[in-house]
Amino acid sequence: MLKRLLNLGILAGALLLLAACGVQQGPSEAALSPQGSLKSMIDVNVVLKADVTPAALDQLAKYGRVKDVLYEIDALTMKIRSGDLAKLQADPVVAAANPDAERTGAPVDTVSVDDFAKGLSTWDLDAINVTDFGFDNRQVAYDGTGVYVAVLDTGLVDSWRQYFPQERIATEYAKSFGGGGGEKGNVSEQPNKWEHDQNSHGTHVTSTILGYSLGGTPVNGVAPMATVIPVKVLNQNGSGWSSVVAAGITYIGDLKAGPLAGSPVVINMSLGGPDLDAMEKAAIDYAISQGVIIVASAGNEGEAGMGYPGAYPPVISVAASGWVGEWTASSWWWAVNVGDPTSPGDFYITDFSSRELPGQDLDVAAPGSWVVGPYQVNSGQTSYYYLGGTSMASPHVAGIVALMAEKDHALTALQAEGILEGSAIYLAPGCRDVLQPNGTSEHFCWDADATGAGLATADAALAATP
Repeated sequence: MLKRLLNLGILAGALLLLAACGVQQGPSEAALSPQGSLKSMIDVNVVLKADVTPAALDQLAKYGRVKDVLYEIDALTMKIRSGDLAKLQADPVVAAANPDAERTGAPVDTVSVDDFAKGLSTWDLDAINVTDFGFDNRQVAYDGTGVYVAVLDTGLVDSWRQYFPQERIATEYAKSFGGGGGEKGNVSEQPNKWEHDQNSHGTHVTSTILGYSLGGTPVNGVAPMATVIPVKVLNQNGSGWSSVVAAGITYIGDLKAGPLAGSPVVINMSLGGPDLDAMEKAAIDYAISQGVIIVASAGNEGEAGMGYPGAYPPVISVAASGWVGEWTASSWWWAVNVGDPTSPGDFYITDFSSRELPGQDLDVAAPGSWVVGPYQVNSGQTSYYYLGGTSMASPHVAGIVALMAEKDHALTALQAEGILEGSAIYLAPGCRDVLQPNGTSEHFCWDADATGAGLATADAALAATP
């Protein structure tokens, strides 16, 4: 979930970057309408109590038109009259039904190296103890080898090969899903659109997991030898529908049940909305039952509460933390060392990071303030931005989970969540004064509802993984 964005210009070599003068606010992904409608007709996601059968479809036909069916999760999409929603929800074959919920969050030159494990450390990787100051100094024995991380997002930009090694992107499994309640209603596959994104959100998220090339300089990633599966479920504006997200989740569940049965699989979802969608919930349950571990952003709505699917308990949710060393020098993001051992006093919780409301489940926090990565505003022109949001925090934890799964291929979602929470560094409620890009200081305060179990770190999580 994108919240803060600041441009970078490359000056006098790949490592000298200056912030542009302003901060732009990204789209809020939780303050969204829960449904798409056309006159009196609405698109609805339905989960059945039993298998989808011809008899069940006949039963539902009296309410409207069935459009798409996901047999793996006993779910389907329909277009019905808005006045018939309550009747549909009460039908004996229906377990749950709700209006489709909105969700927000051509290849060129290749990167000449196949991983960034010896690349430059950045403040956020230093903060989670994956790397230390400088180059070639990983602090953990694992790099994600053999683990697949599906990034359900906007896909990758055309020039992704200028940022990432080709070997690290599973092009054979990459997929794009489109449609949903706000468009034609039908969820459809869109061949090759996954690598023609115009939004860049998914590219920035991927860069945290794998690392990236910064004008030829390798920058480290949390799990630089993991293999990313790009799954485009958000459109070129960075928004989409829960029916499409559910299709993407189900697709990854099917991969785990099929060709990837012998490999650990993690999903990162830096997206969300205000309500838990029935079809999305069923897809999450299905994927987890196949052995997939799901990580998602907590949301950018502050005191208004968490977004879904992050707030759904089986999902590992991530709040956004920041570092008090931000902006202490022009090169702070790569040239200033985060102190060891990790001190809670060096970190804070951002004001935009969603707080946990009753019935919601916030698990851990990770760096989500001013994270640098590739982000294009002009198609085909490489550029790099500071982004801030729980969208940026989530892939840090997804990467840590990939390292854990490399160590223990049998790691389950429940085990991963327990290890992360049990090994997190408690961040007590409090306040910090933090320097801002314009030279002023901002006062950040938070309560116990903002941190989950605390700050996730790779070394502690790996030590606790059997």
